[in-house]
This record gives sequence, structure tokens and C-alpha cells, in this order.
Amino acid sequence: MKLLPLLLPTLMLAAPGADKKDEVKFSPGPAASYATKQTNENVTIALMAYDTEELAHIAFGKVNPYQYGILPILVVIQNDTNETLKLDRMKVKYTDYNGQDIESTPAAEVPYAVDHPKRPSAPVSLPIPPELRKKHKSPLSGPEIETRAFVARMLPPHESAYGFFYFQAHHRPGASVYINGIKQASSGKDLFYFDIPLKD
Repeated sequence: MKLLPLLLPTLMLAAPGADKKDEVKFSPGPAASYATKQTNENVTIALMAYDTEELAHIAFGKVNPYQYGILPILVVIQNDTNETLKLDRMKVKYTDYNGQDIESTPAAEVPYAVDHPKRPSAPVSLPIPPELRKKHKSPLSGPEIETRAFVARMLPPHESAYGFFYFQAHHRPGASVYINGIKQASSGKDLFYFDIPLKD
């Protein structure tokens, strides 16, 4: 089992100036090794919410997105089919403990979604209009957010891809993640959706 060979270079290219030495420090395990996972049609998706200081340090170094109300969720996809999968229209949605659906915030928008260094009590996930973006430097304006984001658009047979999706959410027991829009490249057939409860 191996991770998508071109994924890590792609992540580093997404944010010029990123420290290459730092990039090699974060290497998730295979999808099967995670407690939170689901397999449909020989495709396994594993999840982990990075909502602690320790986990944030492993993935983002000195930056802790959750301290500023941004919940990073690691998504690892293992394609054990004989078909290449298209991921360019994959949608990932977080459903919180109250049943509220929260769309992911694009990595490029994450720095502008930060107002105060505290977790939000009423999370929202809306595009941030340019005119409302803060002019001061955001604590999440470094390269870490974009270099760790999920960017894979195609996934060859028997390969894996990983990266983070970001949500303006307060993580508590009872949350889940819904993923759809994964297609077979050759036929355009949709894979069955994934609805994965997050482990407490």
C-alpha cells in the first residue's frame, strides 16, 4: 500500500516558500490503520479530527487551527479498485452534534475566517467576501494550511491520497462527516456516498 506519489510535491507547490524539511514530517498512516473509517465498493475513507494541541503540532507545527475556531479533518482515501477515481467534484460536509450541516471552508479562505483566538459557539461556513477580509495578518496566514489541504483530483488504482478539509466548527461527540461526488474516471459512475460517524 503506498500513498499517491505525486501528492506531496503538489502540496508543496501549492504554497511557494514552504519549508521542505517541515513537509516530510507529516506522513499519515494507511486508511486501514485509523479507528474512524468506512469502506464502500473497495474504496476506504479514513478520518481524524485534529482538535488537540498535540495533533495540531504533528500536522501544522506551531500553528493550531482549532485554537482559532477552524477544525481540520484529515481525510485518507485508499482506492483498492482497478479503476482510476475522479476526486475533483468530491464534496465533504461536517455534521455537528446538533445536526447542523457545515460545508468545508477552502484552504485559501481559512486565514480570513479567523476573528478571535477562541472556538466559535455558532459555527458558520460561508465564503468570505474580499471587502470583508481583515487587513491585519491572520495567525493562520502561513503556508501550513494550504500545504496540508486535500488537493488530489485523480486517484489511480491501488493508490492512496490524503489531506485536510477545514470547517468552522466546534467539535463534540456525535458529529459525522458526509462525503460524496467520487466517480469512476472511465465510466463517470458515482460511488456510493460515505456517511462516517467521528469517533469521540
